[in-house]
Amino acid sequence: MKHFSFALILLALLAVSAGCAAPAPTTVPLTVAPVVQATQVPAAAPTDSGQAAACALRLATTTSTADSGLLDAILPAFEKQFNCKVDVVAVGTGQALEIGSKGDADVVLVHARSQEDKFVKEGNAQARFDVMYNDFILVGPKSDPANVSGAATAKEAFKLIADTQSPFASRGDKSGTNTKELAIWASAGITPTKEMKWYNSLGQGMGETLIASNEGNFYTLADRGTWLAMKDKLPNLAIVFGGETIDQNPDKVLYNPYGVMAVNPDKFPTVNAAMASNFVQWILSPETQAAIGKYGQDKFGQALFYANAAK
Repeated sequence: MKHFSFALILLALLAVSAGCAAPAPTTVPLTVAPVVQATQVPAAAPTDSGQAAACALRLATTTSTADSGLLDAILPAFEKQFNCKVDVVAVGTGQALEIGSKGDADVVLVHARSQEDKFVKEGNAQARFDVMYNDFILVGPKSDPANVSGAATAKEAFKLIADTQSPFASRGDKSGTNTKELAIWASAGITPTKEMKWYNSLGQGMGETLIASNEGNFYTLADRGTWLAMKDKLPNLAIVFGGETIDQNPDKVLYNPYGVMAVNPDKFPTVNAAMASNFVQWILSPETQAAIGKYGQDKFGQALFYANAAK
């Protein structure tokens, strides 16, 4: 009888315990944040541990913005303001735009205007905005065997290199620099091919191409910002056309504008559209534009990039 009473009590306790169990959790569907046009998304809220909620922005950009050190100088301010880490993929402009055209980046910062306009026209971004510019220069052996320092234009300088068959290194990576280089060859009536033994298509970024040119005594086209940042590592090279500052560059064809574009969330719903919009507004803001314009002045006596966002 005692055993029977104990069993009844145990069953009663189990019934009460089951009635107090927590209900099964419900699943809340994820939604895509809207693009922010006039206001900023607030910084991520701290968690109970005091750490910011996870946030990442994918930036596809050119090797020149990374190799010059510009991104290291300005991106921490964005990350601090928005509690959002910027994951940088630095490649040639063509590859950066290809990444964006697949929705694998949230925002792109590049420098090949015709390709950028095509990117917008194809619906991969809703708009392009001017950010900054610098210029291209021709660097080569200090002895300047092709005598390009006496040229009046970039086209003439390139023709002298071809006429003397002086070794030339091309990035060969569909970057903005490579695009400009090929346009200059075309203006001189020259189409470089792999059969031309003096022409070396490397398929490398700007930094690697400069290092290869230093080791091989090649001529190459470079953006001034990367050249200034790396010239101490390139003892065999000198600027042979383009002047020591952008104001001394005799050929305005060599000016090099950069644009920023948020990847279109209507075409790619999974992009971080709100934070991409914040990035565009941030890089065009007076504070960031001032930081871009100051970068390099203390070390090189001149800016590596010149801010030109529309007022």
